[in-house]
Amino acid sequence: MTDRFAHHLRLDQIRDGERLDLIADESERNEIARRLGLESLSCFEAHAALTRTGEVIRAKGRLAASLHQACVVTSDPVAAHLDEAFDVIFMPEPATGAGDEATELGGSDLDVVFHDGAAIDLGTAIADTLALSLDPYPRSAGADAALKEAGVLSEAEAGPFAALAQLKKGSES
Repeated sequence: MTDRFAHHLRLDQIRDGERLDLIADESERNEIARRLGLESLSCFEAHAALTRTGEVIRAKGRLAASLHQACVVTSDPVAAHLDEAFDVIFMPEPATGAGDEATELGGSDLDVVFHDGAAIDLGTAIADTLALSLDPYPRSAGADAALKEAGVLSEAEAGPFAALAQLKKGSES
């Protein structure tokens, strides 16, 4: 699958301190919305500053998006506006055939994207950052009422303290 928001930047053309503004057009937004399972994506843009240390490129900036996700209970559209900072490091692919050593990433390495030594794909990395920023369980205003109508207990009603309260109430009767 090709990512319509791909913005390939050749390593030999990236300057330290370069600033980029990426604004997704309608077809790019539609493709990202389809890929991420969004109802709609009406605005998606990112502003990044690139720094370079040899073959390592760091993209630091902000992304902004206006979107609608489907409620996990009612499937009604849930509006969201995201304004997130990102910090992605692009580094060369680890050498293959280096034995059976596992590459271990620490907490600060979670936003590392490997490149082939020729180019980076900033757009796809930013779209992936958007995916990680989404609410995994969006709920509409009517979600609680729909759950109650379906007979689903709330956490307070089904939790251990609710069971203890029922036991106490039963022993007092």
